[in-house]
Amino acid sequence: MVLNRRHFLLFLGATIGTAACSKFPLGQQTAIRPVPGLGFVPIKGPVPLATYAPTTNALSASALSTDQQISEYSQYEVVDDLVLPDGFTYDVIASWGDKVGNSRFGYNNDFLALFETGNDEALMSVNFEYISAVSWQQTFEIVIGKPLPFREVDQAVRTAIKAVKDDRVPGLNAYAYPDGNPVKEQVKAICREALIDQGVGIIAIRRNADGRWGRASSPAERRITGISGLEDGHYLKSTGPAVAVFQKTVGQGYVDTLGDKIIGTFQNCAGGKTPWGTVLSAEENIQIQVPEPVYADGTSFQPINRPFNITNEELTGLGNVFGLAGNKYGWMVEIDPANPKDYGTKHTWLGRYRHEAVGVRVEAGKPLAFYSGCDRRGGHIYKFISNGTVSNPKDKANSKLLTDGMLYVAEFKPDGTGRWIPLAPDTPVNPQSPAMHSGAMLPIPQRPEGGIFKADDDEQIEGFKQKYKTLGDLYTGSSQEKQGAILIDAHLAANAAGATCTARPEDTEIGPDGSLFITFTSGGISKEDGSPDIRIFKGPDGSTAYEYGWIMRLTEDSNEPAAKSFQWKMLATGGEPTSGGQGFANPDNLAFDAKGNLWVVTDMSSDKLNRAVPRDRREKGVPITPSNLRGIYGNNAIWCIPMSGEAAGQAYLFGTGPMDCEATGPCFTPDQKTLFLAVQHPGEVDGIRKDMSAENREFAMRTTDGKEFMQTRKVPIGSNWPGKQPNDPPKPSVVAIRRSDTKEITG
Repeated sequence: MVLNRRHFLLFLGATIGTAACSKFPLGQQTAIRPVPGLGFVPIKGPVPLATYAPTTNALSASALSTDQQISEYSQYEVVDDLVLPDGFTYDVIASWGDKVGNSRFGYNNDFLALFETGNDEALMSVNFEYISAVSWQQTFEIVIGKPLPFREVDQAVRTAIKAVKDDRVPGLNAYAYPDGNPVKEQVKAICREALIDQGVGIIAIRRNADGRWGRASSPAERRITGISGLEDGHYLKSTGPAVAVFQKTVGQGYVDTLGDKIIGTFQNCAGGKTPWGTVLSAEENIQIQVPEPVYADGTSFQPINRPFNITNEELTGLGNVFGLAGNKYGWMVEIDPANPKDYGTKHTWLGRYRHEAVGVRVEAGKPLAFYSGCDRRGGHIYKFISNGTVSNPKDKANSKLLTDGMLYVAEFKPDGTGRWIPLAPDTPVNPQSPAMHSGAMLPIPQRPEGGIFKADDDEQIEGFKQKYKTLGDLYTGSSQEKQGAILIDAHLAANAAGATCTARPEDTEIGPDGSLFITFTSGGISKEDGSPDIRIFKGPDGSTAYEYGWIMRLTEDSNEPAAKSFQWKMLATGGEPTSGGQGFANPDNLAFDAKGNLWVVTDMSSDKLNRAVPRDRREKGVPITPSNLRGIYGNNAIWCIPMSGEAAGQAYLFGTGPMDCEATGPCFTPDQKTLFLAVQHPGEVDGIRKDMSAENREFAMRTTDGKEFMQTRKVPIGSNWPGKQPNDPPKPSVVAIRRSDTKEITG
C-alpha cells in the first residue's frame, strides 16, 4: 500500500476536511512562505518533492508542474557543509580531539542528551560510536598530534592473513603474542587510541548572551572510553542475571576472570535519557571488535575469533590484543552525568544485542518500560518491564528497578496486532519458518557446539523444536546462570522463541501520547544475520527486501507500559514520491519537539551517497540495485514531519549534512530555541577534500509523477568540514542549530 498523506492522516485519526486542506488552492502562485506551524522554508534537496516549492505556497501538493520540476532539478550542487533553511545558523561546540577532562573528545559522535545545570548552562552526554578507517588514519596525526604505526602494522596483518589458510575471520591474533613483542605493542598502540576515541563523553556547555553556544568547564567533565578500567581502575559495573555468568572462573569458553567488573564501553550508538537524570548509552555493533557468539553457558568465544585487522572501511578486532571478553559488550550502559565518579553500569536485564537506542517510558505507579531495537538485518524489538513500580519518576532510586524484571521480544502479526514474548527459561521454543523471511534463512543457537546455526528449511526448524522444548533447554547452568546466558545470547534466543525478524530497527522513541515510534532503516538481506519477515515489511508496491525503510507506530493495549500485547501500523515509508515514498531513504534517529513534530535524520551508507545513477537506471543491461539507487538522494539529511495541523503527514527537508556524513542524535533544549546535532564521519569515503576538488555526475531522476529526466550534479570529493578551509581535515563534531532571530526552532 502507498502510504500517502491521506493514509497518514487517517492513521492519526485526523479529520481530513480540517487537517489536510491547505488554505491555498493547489498550484496557486504566491510569495514563498514558511510552512504553517513550522516557521521555516524547506531547503532544496536533489530529489523533486511536493514539499519544496520555490515562489509558491509550501503546502501545495502540486506546486511545481512536471516541466517545472525538470527545469528546477536538472542541475544540482552538493555542498560540503551543514545546509539549513534561511534564517538559521549553527555553532560548532566540540570536535574530535578537543580536550575533555584528562582525555579528548572522541570520534564519530552520535547520541546526545542534555542535562540543564542552570540558566543557559548544561552538561551534555555524547556517544562515540566507531572508527572510520580512511579518515581516522589519514587525519590522526594532524588532529591528535602524534603518529601511529599504521604502515608497520598493516604489513604485519597482511603477513598474518597470508599464513592462515582456513576460513577463519582474517586478521592478526595479537592476543597470542607475548607481552613486549614489538608487533603486539604496535597493535596495542593503535587499538588503545581507537578505543579511547569510542565510548561516552560528558562535556559542559553554555549559551552566551548573543545566543551562541560554546564549551564551559565543570568537574563533571570526563570520558568513559573503550579501555576505562584497563589502566585507570575506572571499571564499569554490571547488574542482573548475566553477572552470574561473568563471575565464572571456568566455563565452556573464554573467561576474563574480572568477575562483575567490565573494561570499557565501545560502539556506542544511540541511547536515551531518564527522568531521574541519567543517560543510557547503547553498545551497538560490538561484533566488529569482539567475538559476538557465545556457548550454551553464556561464556565467550576465544579472542582469536575476532583478530585485529585494518581495511579501507574499518578497524576491527580492537578488543583482541587486550583479551576482552565478548559477552561483556552489547549492553545498555547507564551513567549519571552529574556524578564525576560514575563510569557506567551495564544492566544485563536489558539484554545483550546490537542496541541502537532506547525508548524510556516512566509513569508514577506503574512499572518501567524500556524499549530497544537490535540494529541488524533480521533484528528484533525488545521491551524490558521492571518488577517494581515507579513512585517518583525523578527519583534516582529508579535505577534499581533496572536490576529486576523481565526482557520481552516482539512478535508482529500481519493483521496489525502483536505480542511480547518473555525471554525466560520456561518460554517454549517455537522458531518461525525461514520461508517467512526475504532471505529464507533464520539464525538459531547451534548446539552442542555453541554459536550460530543458519537454518534454511522447515525440516531443520522442526528437528530443532523436537530436540529443545524451552529456552532453558538451550542453555546450561543454575537457574540464574541460564537466565543470564539467555540475556547474553538475546538475539538467537529471541529467534528460537519465535520473535519477528525485522528490517534493521534503529530508533525507539516514545511519543507524546506514550506510543512507541520505531525506525526500520532498511529491509535488505544479510547472508550472516538474516532478513525481515516478508508479511510485515513490504515496499509501497508490495515488494520484499525493500531498501529505503519505514517508520512504525506501536501502541500498547490500553496504553499500559506493562501490556503483553499491542497494535502496530506503518506511519511513513522511505523512497521516491512517485513510488509512494516520503522522499528520504534509511530513516534513523527520531526526536519530537515540544509541538509534537517528528524530526527524522537519515543513515544512508556513506559509499552510496551521491553514487551516479545511469540513464534508464541500468548498468550493463541490468537494473541497478535498490541499494545503489540511493545515490539519487544526495547527502544524509534532516527532515521534519508535522503530526497535526495543515501540514500533517508531509516530510519537509530541513537540512543536509557535509560530505560522506551522517547526522545523528537530534536533541532540543527545553526552550525549543536550539536543536543540537551530532555530525558523524564527514569525509568517511574520500578523506580530506584536496584543493576543493569536485566532479560532475549524472543521475537518472524522476519527477513526483514519475517522468524520467537526467540531473547533472556537482559533487565535492572528500570533506573539509567543519573548518571549511581548503585541505582542512574532516572532524566529527557536535553543533547547536538556532535561529538568527533567537526564536524557537519551529517558531
